[in-house]
Amino acid sequence: MIIYEAVFKKFQEKKVKYVIVGGIAANLLGLIRATADLDIVIDMNAGNIRKVDEALRSLAFKAKQPIDVRALDTQALMKLKKEKNLKALNYYKANELSEVDIIIDSSVSFEQAKRHARTIPVGGLKLPVISIDDLIRMKSATGRSVDKFDVEQMKKIRRMTR
Repeated sequence: MIIYEAVFKKFQEKKVKYVIVGGIAANLLGLIRATADLDIVIDMNAGNIRKVDEALRSLAFKAKQPIDVRALDTQALMKLKKEKNLKALNYYKANELSEVDIIIDSSVSFEQAKRHARTIPVGGLKLPVISIDDLIRMKSATGRSVDKFDVEQMKKIRRMTR
């Protein structure tokens, strides 16, 4: 069993449009480092946002932010991003180290991530994973020290795999 396997299965069942980014994507692309949360970018249309919310709630995840995610669409999310500096929608499981972050404020859009994504087979699933180039671009834009380290390591991986 892989971490977040139930989430991935539920996303496939509901036909959620998403791409894995962040630490788990880095792991799937060959970087070895600890990570506990699942970061994704999604198609921000209202129907897909509802599918993500339904999938996560059916697995006992709860939304951390005090907004009704099911009522959101692209326009509403962009307004929250601008007015409230919303970076991500976070879902968590009480008493577990399970968190899913839907990245809203990203230097790589869902459309771009999807266009360049790799499909990586893991445990009977086919996972949409951001390309190493897009992940380097995304992590370079954050300015966080952990992301700077990841970028350096992913550049080494990219050189070895080309």
